[in-house]
Amino acid sequence: MSDSISADVALKPVRIGDLTIDPPLFLAPMAGQTNHAFRMLCRESGDCGMVCTELISSHALQYKSSRHRTLEMFDWRPAQESPFAVQLFGNDPAMMADAAQLVVEYGADVVDINMGCWVPKIAKKSRAGAALLRDVCTATAVVRAVVAAVDVPVTVKIRSGWDADEPTGVPFARAAEDAGVAAIAIHARFATQAHQGEADWMWIKRVKEAVRHIPVIGNGDVWTGADARRMMALTGCDGVMVGRAAMGNPWVFRHIAHEIRTGERLPAPPPQVIAQTAIRQARLTLETTLYEPIKAIRELRGQLLKYVSGLHDATTIRDGICSAESLADIERAFAPLL
Repeated sequence: MSDSISADVALKPVRIGDLTIDPPLFLAPMAGQTNHAFRMLCRESGDCGMVCTELISSHALQYKSSRHRTLEMFDWRPAQESPFAVQLFGNDPAMMADAAQLVVEYGADVVDINMGCWVPKIAKKSRAGAALLRDVCTATAVVRAVVAAVDVPVTVKIRSGWDADEPTGVPFARAAEDAGVAAIAIHARFATQAHQGEADWMWIKRVKEAVRHIPVIGNGDVWTGADARRMMALTGCDGVMVGRAAMGNPWVFRHIAHEIRTGERLPAPPPQVIAQTAIRQARLTLETTLYEPIKAIRELRGQLLKYVSGLHDATTIRDGICSAESLADIERAFAPLL
């Protein structure tokens, strides 16, 4: 799409309940990625209007055998992160309501319901996430239960539907608005596509046209400011959610906002800044995580590899990250870039 079509797009503040999100650029919830440290880096890098935790199981919070492990994911710090959302998944309305009340007690500004995860462990085994889009009645019951249980805004993240034969995202969006959700984010792929193929942004447009009063956040294949501008112009969505493009790239929100506002594309950070930021993420993670240090380090490996994915001749650095067992190992791995 030519720039002339999207030239008039502007980043206008979005209201979600009584919260103002400005600019309307959102960090998507991503399992194993959006912990406190990474959320803070996105905030600090600029123009990230709202962050979200990784998805948390409402079912696991019900039982002693899994509750402790799940509470380790309660790493948010309201004084530093607000406004932020805590994302929950599950298919039982009562369990979801209980979990929503718990995370609000722990400080959540927004409760986000996951109806977009396609991973078999969530969608098939747990019959939650995007699987709920195959049963709009149950999905709506979950929304109603959560909305009734808490006094903070409730949002939902969906996909276009389960597959092309079940494009239920649009009718569910209408039902969710009627049930009281404050905003809907839609990833413009079907669950069966995972991340394959191109996102069809027309589904975002259809959802935007279907709802009456709540903001719609577009998601899928936004890597640059030009992408975000085209999405907003084509669909009329109120904001943009960024997921994979933020991994190892917490500056993406500032770059997107700058490009929309000025038409100019900022250069990528130099290798030294990339290394410094990766090390800061590692340090902040180990300072704030509720996991055992070695567990946190092993999760960090996959996160930090994203920082060097585009760098030339970074094999030695990648090897160092993959074998890291301590913060010192991580610092040594990135030392050639400093």
